[in-house]
Amino acid sequence: MEYNAMVWFRKGLRIHDNPALDLACRRSKHLFPVFVLDPRYLDPDPSAFSPGSTRSGLNRIRFLLESLSDLDSSLRKLGSRLLVLRGDPVRVVSQILMDWNIGTLCFEFDTEPYSQVRDNQVKDFASKCGIQVFSPISHTLFSPADIIKKNGGKPPLTYQAFVKLAGQPPPPLTEAYTCLPPVGDLRGCELLDIPQIDELGYGDISQEEFSPIRGGESEALKRLEESLKNKEWVAKFEKPKGDPSAFLKPATTLLSPYLKFGCLSSRYFYQCIQNVYKNVGKHTFPPVSLVGQLLWREFFYTVAFGTPNFDQMKGNKICKQIPWNDNEGLLIAWREGQTGYPWIDAIMIQLKKWGWMHHLARHSVACFLTRGDLFIHWEKGRDVFERQLIDSDWAINNGNWLWLSCSSFFYQYHRIYSPTTFGKKYDPDGKFIRHFLPVLKDMPKEYIYEPWSAPLSVQEKAKCIIGRDYPIPVVDHGIASKDCKRRVGEAYALNLPSDSLETEEKLSGLRRKFQEDNKDIATYTSSKQRKRKDK
Repeated sequence: MEYNAMVWFRKGLRIHDNPALDLACRRSKHLFPVFVLDPRYLDPDPSAFSPGSTRSGLNRIRFLLESLSDLDSSLRKLGSRLLVLRGDPVRVVSQILMDWNIGTLCFEFDTEPYSQVRDNQVKDFASKCGIQVFSPISHTLFSPADIIKKNGGKPPLTYQAFVKLAGQPPPPLTEAYTCLPPVGDLRGCELLDIPQIDELGYGDISQEEFSPIRGGESEALKRLEESLKNKEWVAKFEKPKGDPSAFLKPATTLLSPYLKFGCLSSRYFYQCIQNVYKNVGKHTFPPVSLVGQLLWREFFYTVAFGTPNFDQMKGNKICKQIPWNDNEGLLIAWREGQTGYPWIDAIMIQLKKWGWMHHLARHSVACFLTRGDLFIHWEKGRDVFERQLIDSDWAINNGNWLWLSCSSFFYQYHRIYSPTTFGKKYDPDGKFIRHFLPVLKDMPKEYIYEPWSAPLSVQEKAKCIIGRDYPIPVVDHGIASKDCKRRVGEAYALNLPSDSLETEEKLSGLRRKFQEDNKDIATYTSSKQRKRKDK
């Protein structure tokens, strides 16, 4: 029996290796490929710290729109098109299921909490209407639920344990479509064109500098092909050895945004890497290899799926309870690239302009904000990344912030990324800093990472007076890092549970103690800063 079938795109914005699309095509007389523009994700938020919506800055929204346009183009080549609507997804999808007489609904399984609630509501409605629903797993290599079941009902909390449980992923689908079933009768439903970003009401964005990273499956496959051409690079890839300062040609695949939106299938990517390994013979292995990076993604997806309150400290059983500072001024200085530490600031400006930075650069700024220097809550940094990163992914973003703040997974809090020496190892001349912080472009290389140490005559010659043209450091790293280590150590010693009244009381007490300590440190630091300015 033939049905009208609907494939509901959310992520998985691709034709290749798309089980939801494949299932919808089977036995379907008419195929309705749908994308619903969700106001929760797209509506303007004038109160946000940068142009965009409540959930996202402009770079990620533009990437999404480009990905939708590319998907529509691919569908049209196959005799179909993308049907774009706008509104609450549950209400819109429920309505068109009835209006278009849909017999089969297919969409990719999504692990995020918001998506789980949304999808379950749609499934319930469809079930009551006698509509078949298929929700295959294809955004990840493995089923997080299956991994958790293998582990006795709990997510594995180490990478090594996860890899042992996971095994080999299923191969990607190899179906190459020449045509798709035609779109059926839309019953007068008013469809939308895919909007341009300047049509979404974000104000005057004509002066905004957009990311060079463009969206879409076509771009994803092109980038993948370029990355795999250098078989030796693929085989020898080792994550810790990447160069975070490389920006003209980043020292990584730059495929993470395409995996985030599903423009690139993780299963297809995995298979392509394995094919290279077979050809070259000798290669690196997880956790540092290129395949290892895909498995890190799977690890965080699995832990996030199986951990209640994964995206917060309170009520999160795998998260250390630490009384972080609540200092809005320091948070803004970090977010806006105004800390006075050029390595940190250049990375944050790259994030703002490009919506992307190298993973080691992310490590540097995350450590600086939390346990390294400013002792600001990791949730605050997570929110900035969530808004500005094109590849911001709920599971991975939260997982990385938990890791880098030493709140979970990694507990060697004494190991800190120096804001003055770490970047210098890769870029002693400061080319990265000069590009993203042009105010420092003429600063001699011996002062580029610590411009406050330059004599006034040097600053004048470089046309950059510290304290006027570029900020004095917001903290003294030598003092702040020692203080952060001590605070994390004291919080660890308490070993507080995640959800008790006693925890709240003890955290409040420790926070008050830290605030008193802060007064002495602030006085000392201010004195040193004044001396720097006087120089």
